[in-house]
Amino acid sequence: MAKTLVIVESPAKAKSIGKFLPRNYVVKASMGHLRDLPKSQIGVDVEHDFEPKYIPIRGRGPLVKDLREAAKNAETVLLASDPDREGEAIAWHLMHLLSLDIQSASRVEFHEITKSTVQKAIKSPRRLDFNKVDAQQARRVLDRLVGYKLSPLLWRKIKRGLSAGRVQSVAVRLICDREEEIRRFVPVEYWTLEALLRSAGGEFTAKLLQENGKKLNIGGKGEMERVLRDLRGAEYMVRDIRLRDKRKQPAPPFTTSSLQQEAYRKLGFAPKKTMALAQQLYEGIDIGKDGTAGLITYMRTDAVRVSDEARQEARDYIRAAYGAAFVPPKPRHYTAKGRAQEAHEAIRPTAVARRPDDMKPYLGREQLRLYRLIWERFLASQMSDAVLATIAVDVAAAAFLFRANAQTVKFPGYLSVYEEGRDEAEEEPGALKVSLTKGEILQLRKLTDKQHFTEPPPRYTEASLVRKLEDGGIGRPSTYAPIIETIQARGYVVREEKKLVPTELGEVVIGLLKDKFTDVVDPDFTAGMEARLDQVEEGQLPWKEVIRDFYGDFAAELAQAEESIGKIEMRDEETEEICELCGRHMVIKMGRYGKFLACPGFPACRNIRSLQEETGTTCPKCGAKIVARRSKKGRRFYGCSAWPDCDFISWEKPAAELCPRCGGLMVEKQTRQGLRHSCVNKDCRYYVLKDKD
Repeated sequence: MAKTLVIVESPAKAKSIGKFLPRNYVVKASMGHLRDLPKSQIGVDVEHDFEPKYIPIRGRGPLVKDLREAAKNAETVLLASDPDREGEAIAWHLMHLLSLDIQSASRVEFHEITKSTVQKAIKSPRRLDFNKVDAQQARRVLDRLVGYKLSPLLWRKIKRGLSAGRVQSVAVRLICDREEEIRRFVPVEYWTLEALLRSAGGEFTAKLLQENGKKLNIGGKGEMERVLRDLRGAEYMVRDIRLRDKRKQPAPPFTTSSLQQEAYRKLGFAPKKTMALAQQLYEGIDIGKDGTAGLITYMRTDAVRVSDEARQEARDYIRAAYGAAFVPPKPRHYTAKGRAQEAHEAIRPTAVARRPDDMKPYLGREQLRLYRLIWERFLASQMSDAVLATIAVDVAAAAFLFRANAQTVKFPGYLSVYEEGRDEAEEEPGALKVSLTKGEILQLRKLTDKQHFTEPPPRYTEASLVRKLEDGGIGRPSTYAPIIETIQARGYVVREEKKLVPTELGEVVIGLLKDKFTDVVDPDFTAGMEARLDQVEEGQLPWKEVIRDFYGDFAAELAQAEESIGKIEMRDEETEEICELCGRHMVIKMGRYGKFLACPGFPACRNIRSLQEETGTTCPKCGAKIVARRSKKGRRFYGCSAWPDCDFISWEKPAAELCPRCGGLMVEKQTRQGLRHSCVNKDCRYYVLKDKD
């Protein structure tokens, strides 16, 4: 029987697919790319129309030899790398390495790893999509030109070891620009007023909105005192009651970006972790008597489309599990923004019947949490609208108008399964538990005035940065997680209390790039380049034309920067700390994981020490000071200054006050309800929600 060789990217995928195919099929893994641009040189011939020079990746020789041998012994070779630009390029490189006919129909795609899908795809191989290959080549060459031309400049002008990336630099710029906004922000004072009112049916609270029919903004204490004087002795009357039903539609099924954002909001997963877990769920899990199966569709996609079969399967499940009222009259169809790859599907479970609770015995805790998120989001996306009964009550007092808003769930619809998370907490009206009539006179129980100050824009979290990149058309779904990982690994950005903060080094590098390489760090320019790469993929633009158009201006900026930029000195801040080896005053230096103390006598004296940032709190174990530190991955944590003699650590920031119940250490944690201070003593477990204002 003639042998067929199928080459996929990963051993896990090979194992899953191998179980679905006859015995005459041999499935092997390429372990990703086997051919790439060399690391030791730029690998792009600028003088000869940017021709790339590809070589086998070092260390992959035995694997290439094994695949060549397997290809020789097979009558047919099928290339089943991932169904995207990168996967198409991997298949193209494999064709060259294995000396296959470049025009042969040997490319197959698996959008989900299930028996029926795999067997169907194997029967329908196609030719390579050279437009996708060219789009990937264009991206690779652009990234190489920027990285290998800019990085040496940064070494010479700032310090050795620095690097710049085409899309990563834009991400750092966004974070730096936000930090600058925060520094320039000037708080503006404003006041609010709430009235606690009593009716025949009970009490409720209303907020002051208008004076003489116009919106009222109270900017200072004097104005607030004037309002309170005018309200003295006023009669409070129900002027109007408005009742209406509000329909709320479900969110579409996940794309790569929305999955990363929601997994961060709801599960606390960094984008890199989300993608690693999703890869495992896609490539295949042993689920007992049903064997190995991929539990979700391909996880790198910007499409929200789902197949007719999957949509009908969801509707049948919803009808059986929740009732006909939860199935909308017509199947839901979603449309993606911009240039989404509609040949792909959204991220969804491969079988709705595989409920998360049923998969619990076969999945790790974090795999299960992500699978549940994907399953619930998809199911909800095909359910009926939720119907909310809303009420708005206007209360008149003198020349002023107060308003109370409330809502209750009249019909839960998709909310029975899932509700989308938010980046920033939003106050939602609760139920109004009193019965009111128009014209009713109310009794004033209390007026509560509060002073507030406007707040600066928040720093980006990993989730909100992904959203910003997506909204701006910067990068592709597959690049968001590596971008965020890379900018932290390079020491340009650190993560503090779940927020991304630029380091001094990051700000210096971006300052230079903004000044001398305007286009490279311009979000709009980078988004325009992304659109041109999409045009290459669609066959509308030759890939080398994209490179030529970019490189002319870039080369001119490089030449000018070399001449005009002098050496940028990052001055070290001297401290009172004395080097115990040579007696010099230690200085503060910036490293990959933040600041540290070093002896200025380097290289004669190589003494370094961690910079202990005091928190003003003491260790609950030994009474020494608690200081802020950084993990090897750059994450901020809090530990005892007496380490290693005392091993106390906390990922949460210590609170200023001690626990009122046991006197122990309290830590701060941001929750959906607001800022929470919790006691670390497991026998106490006291906590309190802190008022934001």
